[in-house]
Amino acid sequence: MRLNVASLHQMVKGKLHVEFARQELTSYSGLELLRRYLRQCDLPSRLRAACATTGGDYGGGRLALLVLALLYSGARRLEHLRYLAGDPLIARFCGLARIPTARTMGNWLRQFTQATLAPLVQLNHDLVTEAIARLQLPRLTIDVDGTVVRTGGRVAWAFRGFNPHHRKDPSYYPLLAHLAQTGHILRLKNRPGNVHDSKQAVAFLREVIDGLRTRFGQRLPLEFRMDAAFFQRDVLRLLPARGCHYAIKVGYWSWLPLKQLAAERERWLPIAPEVTGFLHDLHIPQWNLRLRVMIYRKHVAHESPKNFQLDLFTPDDGHYEYAAVATNLALDLPALYAFICGRGAQEKTLAELKGEFALDVVPTAHYGANSAWQQLSILAHNLARSFQLDTLAPPKPRSRKRTYAYLIRSMRTLRFLLVVRAGRLARIGGRHVLRLSNNPATEALYASIDHRLAA
Repeated sequence: MRLNVASLHQMVKGKLHVEFARQELTSYSGLELLRRYLRQCDLPSRLRAACATTGGDYGGGRLALLVLALLYSGARRLEHLRYLAGDPLIARFCGLARIPTARTMGNWLRQFTQATLAPLVQLNHDLVTEAIARLQLPRLTIDVDGTVVRTGGRVAWAFRGFNPHHRKDPSYYPLLAHLAQTGHILRLKNRPGNVHDSKQAVAFLREVIDGLRTRFGQRLPLEFRMDAAFFQRDVLRLLPARGCHYAIKVGYWSWLPLKQLAAERERWLPIAPEVTGFLHDLHIPQWNLRLRVMIYRKHVAHESPKNFQLDLFTPDDGHYEYAAVATNLALDLPALYAFICGRGAQEKTLAELKGEFALDVVPTAHYGANSAWQQLSILAHNLARSFQLDTLAPPKPRSRKRTYAYLIRSMRTLRFLLVVRAGRLARIGGRHVLRLSNNPATEALYASIDHRLAA
């Protein structure tokens, strides 16, 4: 049917007069679906137990839920709580009749210490392993890396570190274990900003492995991917001893013969477009280790800090960037190259953690409070991932890179489609009803999620 052009337009005259009145209106209708999912996971009672020693009159579990609501709504700082006060869905989500102030929340976070934070860390681990068990994944690929969180000058345990972009800024340097198949964060450990990337890595890896082995036993394969900072003797001894596979970047350090091996190599095997390489059994007498190492090079059209061209070859061969990977995986060159390249997918998760879940926000000058904020940030992220895996996310085709196994929407997209929807709370027929404006696409999405939650 052809429409009249005049019916497509409307006349707008003057300005709308803006008034504020107390009404049962919400801007975050989708929080109700998230609240139902969290109740199915028994999260309120589990948070109450994990935060039993904190919280005061409000209760630590309810304040933790308020932080989750803060992050899901798109707010990033405790000061933003005052803009959420009066929204009935926010209050319903966390079970509070009165929203506390930013100062009250800051005082609550300062009650956390390493001892009182441990139950929250364990709760996050339990929720992730439960999600993994429901998916029945054939293997777990874990990417371990650190990320820089810039802080103010007076924040406790924040020091100048290895931030190449802001060298003079104090920072934290938390260490994370990222599950490649789903994007969950298995564990996070906060650290001062002046430590090496591999500091406390052995103890961290041991905790990750022991937690997964306790839940899934020895039959589930574990694979670890790390950069050259984790190429350490203790790491290389720990992983095979615990029955884990690994692929770890190797630095072109002067005490390793990698440059010499590349210079003497005459035949380079094709791996991928513009990439060639070969396998070598590398003996490291200083560590009494023998490793299977893939040395590869990528043809580039420019010189870079990774080029060793002038030291090794004649200039008419072109420019190459060289790298090496130590592994105990039984993969050929193309498969191993694809596997180590899949490590880059974690950067997308880290970017979302900082941009959408406020991992890069430092709410106080207290180290324990900031560590608790980081744990709540990854808890919100992990629950959002599990919510999608249980309701929305379809499986993706398998990839040799072993990255995301499911099509997962970003939190920004999920917030737009689901969470940030205006609605009105009404009482009809003796029960409370959340009424939204008529929109077929939103109605179909909500019905689909509600059906999956009820199944």
